[in-house]
Amino acid sequence: MSGADPATRAGTSAGTTTGLATGTGTSTDVGARDRTGPRALVVGEALVDVVRRTDGTVDEHPGGSPANVALGLARLGRPVELLTWVGTDDRGRAVREHLESAGVRLSPGSDGARATSVATATLDGDGAATYTFDLDWQVPSDHAVDLGDVVAVHSSTIGAALEPGGTDVLRLLAEARVDATITYDPNIRPDLLGDPQAARDLVERLVVLADVVKVSDEDLAWLAPGVEPRDVALRWASRGPALVVVTRGGEGALAVTAGGVELTVTAPRVQVADTVGAGDSFMSGLLDGLWSAGLLGASHRIALGGAGSEVLGPVLERCARIAAITVSRPGANPPRADELDDDTGDPVTA
Repeated sequence: MSGADPATRAGTSAGTTTGLATGTGTSTDVGARDRTGPRALVVGEALVDVVRRTDGTVDEHPGGSPANVALGLARLGRPVELLTWVGTDDRGRAVREHLESAGVRLSPGSDGARATSVATATLDGDGAATYTFDLDWQVPSDHAVDLGDVVAVHSSTIGAALEPGGTDVLRLLAEARVDATITYDPNIRPDLLGDPQAARDLVERLVVLADVVKVSDEDLAWLAPGVEPRDVALRWASRGPALVVVTRGGEGALAVTAGGVELTVTAPRVQVADTVGAGDSFMSGLLDGLWSAGLLGASHRIALGGAGSEVLGPVLERCARIAAITVSRPGANPPRADELDDDTGDPVTA
């Protein structure tokens, strides 16, 4: 499954706690892990992907775009918290175990749903997925989110579009950008978004809130029919984001910056098992790469906007490699950091 004030407005204030409260129910917390130092916060849906294949087989995998991003970041060794909404049913337990086993911390209250949401992914002969949803989304309502050590907050359109959680997500992002880098993946699912024009307006609002936007060419075909992806990326980069990246599946990715840099990267060639989670793993890699480059956090907003190809090129090449590994195996199964150390330069497919 897979918006900003001008880049010169770098926040310099101390860490904050949002007025947003977070849900009912008991929370599974991996507080025993060492969570000192900067961390990322991912906000949005965690669910179960029911994958229907052309041979008639059906598999279930934990998924949801934000959850996949959190998982990918944790597997790359980053401290990450997921503010989400799952149940205490069997599927919810499977989702929590899947995330926590990788090191993702679920925000307190995130398991207050009556039932865990489901996305049914139907694969075509090339492994590409189309989705239908049974989704319940809200932001937990009884725990304040501490943003004091958060260097990046990531979200997508579904979390901001679906009520009752959407209003809370937008408020959280606006508050968090005082201190944190805001990253955004539109991750368009038309069946969930209702009126297309209202959805497009929401996407534009989120783009203006974001410092980094990662969007697929398929999403842009729906958001701006008939417009070249590069042209949309350039327009968005002029509205606030420091960096806009367009992923193009097997054709790689292109990126533009607010500082006028443009670059492209190619995608490694692999045997595709399916494309579930490919864009999410790319997003995890992008956050991880910008983190390593010292470009996360509102105090680095100007530096992010001025980053050149010598910094961004290697980051994007690594993102493409991460996505290639993900599509080479079933489900949203992003690589660990040690899987990227193959000397051959070829994606690991096991």
